[in-house]
Amino acid sequence: MLGRVEIICGGMFSGKTEELLRRLRRTQFANQVAQVFTVAMDSRYGYGIVASHDGSKCEAIPLDRDNPGEILDLLNAETTVVGIDEAQFFAGGLVDVCEEIANRGVRVIAVGLNIDALARPFGPMPQLMARADHVTTLHAICVVCGADASRTQLLINGKPVPWQEGPLILVGGENEGYEARCRACHEVPGDPKN
Repeated sequence: MLGRVEIICGGMFSGKTEELLRRLRRTQFANQVAQVFTVAMDSRYGYGIVASHDGSKCEAIPLDRDNPGEILDLLNAETTVVGIDEAQFFAGGLVDVCEEIANRGVRVIAVGLNIDALARPFGPMPQLMARADHVTTLHAICVVCGADASRTQLLINGKPVPWQEGPLILVGGENEGYEARCRACHEVPGDPKN
């Protein structure tokens, strides 16, 4: 089996983790051995659990976001597929880790938000997408107008989060003030580009 890097990206509620879980279920039919990793900071569905908003889930190895190289230390010799959920939260070293794993002949499926709630490139995702063998971009449905949603709107006290310097890292889900929005309905008050 030839190694490769597959990226599944898009905004929140677009089905990224659901697609990861679907691909992992398919590996079982081929008797492949999969290992799944996620960031320890995401415990919305339980520590060491990767879950989609539709309730599908699997166990995962939780890791410190600043040490993606730990994946290499924990990789079993018989593993043929590696799943990485919430890839946007990992440090930039994740790109080299994915490349090394793929070069060993292992299939890597990394999932994450390609842009943050302010529509800026998110973590290592742009570099992962650029170096991947295959990229799947998924869309949700805009809660305002019903168009394809490529963005995630963060609402704080019911209002769009204003533009700010630096990383915007808040782990959350549907009940935490996040909405799927299209480009036209996505708002970033104070964005210097506007």
